[in-house]
Formats: sequence, structure tokens, C-alpha cells
Amino acid sequence: MADSVLVERQGAVLVITINRPEARNALDAEAARGIAAAADELDGDPELRVGVLTGAGGSFCAGMDLKAFLHGETPNIKGRGFGGITITPPHKPLIAAVEGWALAGGFELLLACDLVVAAETSKFGVPEVKRALVAGGGAAMLLPRRIAFSAALELLLTGEPVTAGRAAALGLVNRVVPEGGALAGALELAAKIAANGPLAVATTKRIARAQADWTTEEGWQRQAELCAPVFASEDAREGATAFAEKRPPVWLGR
Repeated sequence: MADSVLVERQGAVLVITINRPEARNALDAEAARGIAAAADELDGDPELRVGVLTGAGGSFCAGMDLKAFLHGETPNIKGRGFGGITITPPHKPLIAAVEGWALAGGFELLLACDLVVAAETSKFGVPEVKRALVAGGGAAMLLPRRIAFSAALELLLTGEPVTAGRAAALGLVNRVVPEGGALAGALELAAKIAANGPLAVATTKRIARAQADWTTEEGWQRQAELCAPVFASEDAREGATAFAEKRPPVWLGR
């Protein structure tokens, strides 16, 4: 994989690091391909349960690399979106570990993640309107689904950044940690998720992500269809057996 994106396995967790600190981890085409490849690795390997997306050098991601853009590059991958994940995020849980700025496209990468752990000094923003642009990489459409509508509009229409504390109050950030501790905090959260049944985790995420597009009647039907193979799985039996035998479960992913 390209040096602009580093990938490290830590047990069942895949740590994906945008490694362009000289550009505040702004994405060029190579970095976008690297993130997409890492997402495919996460979903394709049954030994991996959770992904963590972070940035090197004290910054998460400053969006698109404008210098690369001027040379004809784009960090958008056809059918997959910015960084290869904004339209098609991984099926498995993905946690953002944010230090410094999550800005513009970097903010939209964050929205492709399911959970966010942020350093108390980090900041978040979608400043596109300040340049007469639209946050069309996902923020304008997805942020109102993530936090209260009026709060989402404030961020989108003013273009003003918010602190980690404010982002947590809005429900965008799950945990705020001391500066330099975002990755450790994300790994702690990832370990709690990775300890659970992988089929149940993946299906729960799928339902939670899709439910906004379902009517109530359709939702009950779709949920039942998705849950049936999980309840019939070997892992479901193992979960009950391990509970009865008072021992840690051994998940098989089937």
C-alpha cells in the first residue's frame, strides 16, 4: 500500500493512518486509493472486526489537496466517494480518531465513520459556503441525519468550525480525550466492539445505518430478514453457551 496511507493490525482492529502530515493529511488520489484499499481489507478479512481511521502528525484531515487538484488529481473514487468511503463506508464498524482539524472533506470522512473519539483540542468544520461551494461530499446530506437539524444547518450555513466539546454536545463526537490521546481512546472503544459477536455487530450497524430510509412497516420486515441468519448462527449458540458456562465466548463469525 502507498506510504501516504499506513495500515497496521492490532489484533482484530485495523488502524488506518493518513500519512501526509506536510499537507495536514489532505487527500490526493493516491491517499484516497489507499483508504479505499484499507476499507476493503477490513471488510474482506474475517479476522478483522473494527477499523480505526486517524491522521499522522497531529491532524485528522484537511480535506482535498488543492495542489494535487490543480494538477488534475481527484481524491474521489467513482461510486465510492471522497477517500473511497463517503458513499460506500465499510460494512464493519469504523471509528475516527481525531487530533487537530477535521475540515471540509476531512469532516466528510468523519461522517463515513460510525463513532468518533476526539482530542479536546481538535476542531471540526465544513467551510465550503465561505468559498461559494457546497459540502457535496456528504456533509450537506448526512450531517442532518447525524445531529439535530438546526445544529447541522448552523454548521453548514455559517461554515464556522466547532470545538471537540461543542461537537460532543451536539452528538457528533462520542468521547473527548486529552490532546494526543485520540488513537488510544479509539482503540479502547474498538476493543469493546471487537469483543462482541461479529455477525451481530455487522448486522446491527447495517440496520442502524439503513433505518432512516425505511418506513416503520418496512423496517420491521427488513430487520427480521437481516436478524434471522444471526439468530440461527453458530455464534448465537456460542454466546448463549458461553453465558451458561460462565466463560468468554469464542466467536467463529458464522
